[in-house]
Amino acid sequence: MNREVRRQQLESFGRAPALLSIALRQFPKKMWLYKPVPERWSIHEIILHLADSEASAYIRCRRFIAEPESPALKFDPARWAGALGYFHQSTREALEIIRRLRRATYQLLVALPEPIWEHRVNHPTDGLLSLAGWIEIQERHIPHHIEQMKQSYDTWLKTHPPRKPASTSRQSNSSPPIMRMSLSTL
Repeated sequence: MNREVRRQQLESFGRAPALLSIALRQFPKKMWLYKPVPERWSIHEIILHLADSEASAYIRCRRFIAEPESPALKFDPARWAGALGYFHQSTREALEIIRRLRRATYQLLVALPEPIWEHRVNHPTDGLLSLAGWIEIQERHIPHHIEQMKQSYDTWLKTHPPRKPASTSRQSNSSPPIMRMSLSTL
């Protein structure tokens, strides 16, 4: 991988928390607990998953640098979600964790010398994985979950269509509707 491609990936990686914040503004908070099917996560659960995943990524990244060739820590998202009770945790705090840990990881990565990018760890699902390969995976993680949120929102909209705004009368706007009604009955 050349440096320009890596720079672009790192920039995308660093911007992901801002993209998440922008995406979340599109979804009404009243639907954040909605699950399209029981096996899928709600937006609330996805946010908590992203915070746990970011904490795991923070440690994994440092392990690539400090302990190359070591086994990577295993992270079972479904087990974490079930055991940690995502429903009762704060999305505001989770978003802050994502933002801060991603910024710290990004700042560390942009300062790395070139040879470090070839450090590898033994990943539980991907086998021997370089830091360069890992950043490719991490760069897509938040955008993937934003897409899941959009799909959940689209499904939610089918059963909760937005209300149409009240239509305005063609009568004069010089007096409120109540006043017009009382004047017309005189």
